[in-house]
Amino acid sequence: MTVELTGIEGVRSHVGQHLGWGPWVEVTQERVNQFADATGDHQWIHVDVEKAKDGPFGGTIAHGYLTLSMISELTRGLFAFTGFSMGVNYGLEKVRFPTPVPVGSRVRAGATVVACDDIPGGVQITLEFVVEREGSAKPACVAQMLMRQMVG
Repeated sequence: MTVELTGIEGVRSHVGQHLGWGPWVEVTQERVNQFADATGDHQWIHVDVEKAKDGPFGGTIAHGYLTLSMISELTRGLFAFTGFSMGVNYGLEKVRFPTPVPVGSRVRAGATVVACDDIPGGVQITLEFVVEREGSAKPACVAQMLMRQMVG
């Protein structure tokens, strides 16, 4: 179910609230390889399946930045901003990768509205995302994203 964050007051009314969890998504070697190609990060712990078997994680792992970049997919349909003329991604704060994501793992993300601050022409919203790895006590990623929603 999509949580509607309608207008400035609608966002403010959700500060401190967890918006829910998105669906589980499997992290495949193909996705990891595509990310490596897109970013030029071909470190063996990500792309060399045979060498990684003897490495510190017992197999290949997703790039931390791949996990971070999946947040949009992992929260698709979880919440929606309405009543604004446009929105932009303003940046990130406090990004951490507490545990690796082995290829073949399933991950999902949850979101919490942390803050809603006035800016000229709209508001800056701080959302905290937690990416869980199925079967892990620690999250795979915790990140605060800053979004700007404009009115008028």
